[in-house]
Amino acid sequence: MLAYDYPLLNVFWTMLMLFIWIAWLFLLFQVIFDIFRSHDIGGWAKAAWFLLVIAVPLLGVLVYVLARGDSMRERDLQRAKDQQDQMDAYVRQAAGTSGGVADEISKLSDLQSSGVITAEQFEAQKAKLLS
Repeated sequence: MLAYDYPLLNVFWTMLMLFIWIAWLFLLFQVIFDIFRSHDIGGWAKAAWFLLVIAVPLLGVLVYVLARGDSMRERDLQRAKDQQDQMDAYVRQAAGTSGGVADEISKLSDLQSSGVITAEQFEAQKAKLLS
């Protein structure tokens, strides 16, 4: 096929259809994965949803997104939050500090206000932390 046999608008149309097809596949797999990740429905309900999505993909995905779209979004947000919390905990553990210099200065300030250490001791410890 030569370039003059396939006009430019047909190229754009083909690219649009390809993009829509790939987006459809992403949505289809997102729905299938969500069916099996969902803990609030039982095994028979998961099987029924899966069969509906496989037997009649367009209608099944549309019905699933309309019926369970909000809970699907909430599960995705919760999973992302859990992953972020795990990453934060790992970074804190790898860095070896729980709160850093600001946390230590806050503890020293509490000790000074309660009278355990003097103002001179506070300033000396603060200078040591900041250096």
